[in-house]
Amino acid sequence: QVRLEESGGGSVQAGGSLKLSCVISGYDSQRNCLGWFRQAPGKGREGVGSIAPFGMTTYDDSVKGRFTISQDTFKSVVYLEMDNLKPDDTAMYYCVADFRAGHSCFYYYARNFEYWGQGTQVIVSS
Repeated sequence: QVRLEESGGGSVQAGGSLKLSCVISGYDSQRNCLGWFRQAPGKGREGVGSIAPFGMTTYDDSVKGRFTISQDTFKSVVYLEMDNLKPDDTAMYYCVADFRAGHSCFYYYARNFEYWGQGTQVIVSS
């Protein structure tokens, strides 16, 4: 059974940084499409970015240049480094993964990711 477990959320002042981690277990696939979504209070889910099987990353314009997705393949961990945080970044952040051959890894669509974590809260105060 595939499990995704996020950690690293918390409260930070605007301009600060946080690094989220997501440990992925229970899968047996060479094709790992990993990413992050977020959901702010009263808003819908929003794709933050993704990392494709060969390491190519894509980001939403709202976080480009501030957020970085990386992975430690041997430890099955995906990271989201967030710098220069803004109050608008306040949200629940979800780690996502997909291992299906032939599926898009584009971050924008939630349907591209079969597995979701429970989320970790990020609060950015002004």
